[in-house]
Amino acid sequence: MELHHIQSHLAIDNETSLFGLFGPRDENLRIIEEGLDVKLVARGRDLHITGSGDAVQKAREVLHDLIGMCRQRPYVTPQEVRYAVQLACEGNGSLEAIQADVVAVTARGRQIRPKTAGQKLYADAIRRNDIVFGIGPAGTGKTYLAMAMAITALKNKQVNRLILTRPAVEAGEKLGFLPGDLQEKVDPYLRPLYDALYDIMGVEAFQRHMERNIIEVAPLAYMRGRTLDDAFIILDEAQNTTPEQMKMFLTRMGFNSKIVVTGDITQVDLPEGKYSGLVEVQAILRDVNGIAFVYLDEKDVVRHELVQQIIKAYEQHTVQNTAQTVHTSDGVHS
Repeated sequence: MELHHIQSHLAIDNETSLFGLFGPRDENLRIIEEGLDVKLVARGRDLHITGSGDAVQKAREVLHDLIGMCRQRPYVTPQEVRYAVQLACEGNGSLEAIQADVVAVTARGRQIRPKTAGQKLYADAIRRNDIVFGIGPAGTGKTYLAMAMAITALKNKQVNRLILTRPAVEAGEKLGFLPGDLQEKVDPYLRPLYDALYDIMGVEAFQRHMERNIIEVAPLAYMRGRTLDDAFIILDEAQNTTPEQMKMFLTRMGFNSKIVVTGDITQVDLPEGKYSGLVEVQAILRDVNGIAFVYLDEKDVVRHELVQQIIKAYEQHTVQNTAQTVHTSDGVHS
């Protein structure tokens, strides 16, 4: 059955850069055409859209979204265009609305915003709950977004200190065997946290806060026996905690504190026979009020778009291997 095609046109205002909207060699327009099965023809500041009624409507929604974003900045990226098309196809709202939420402003004046629906859900969960678990693959902004919100909470005097921690799993948490003083021992494991703090706060502000103990970056082993009041606490790489370490960490929480736990349950680096505390805690705390679990996936990856494809390919490989193992096992039992 042949679909009835209609034509619509969209006038683009003078505030919007056509190059920023269309992309180099009209790349952004081609992404919309391929993603929604429409034809786009630009005539000056008029954009003619041809396709089925539903496809044309979705294309108009995407273009309105992107035009709104281009009024705020010079251009939109191909990755953002693909995501806007995906949102329109799934009926999951507007990319412009998602990115309207400014989580923090860096020392250089750059605004940090959620870039995907999953990230927006994560940011909202952190605002609403005292304990949030952000679970998903690398590149989904789990740690960076949490740190940006923690720094904003510190600036707004909602908390008095910021504590960042992660398990030094490669050292088996036996840090006494490593050469050097405490800082030299733990630096290799905490370096990614420092890098994010430098980016968001600036090096000088970060160092001032460290000297005054307003910001603390420490391995998980040093959390034992403490009660943490008036603090925003982030546990990173939590897939590498044991169940005992996870319980120890969560019970450090004091009054007027907020905890964000981040990790990727597909990347557990614990020794053979050790169970991940992040895997276990999902079943234990899922129904507790004030605790939220937010799951991010390859659609929320905000690094190079090839990272999305790599994550997806690995997931498919894992599924196929699991299916083959089950099939082989069935063959043996039969």
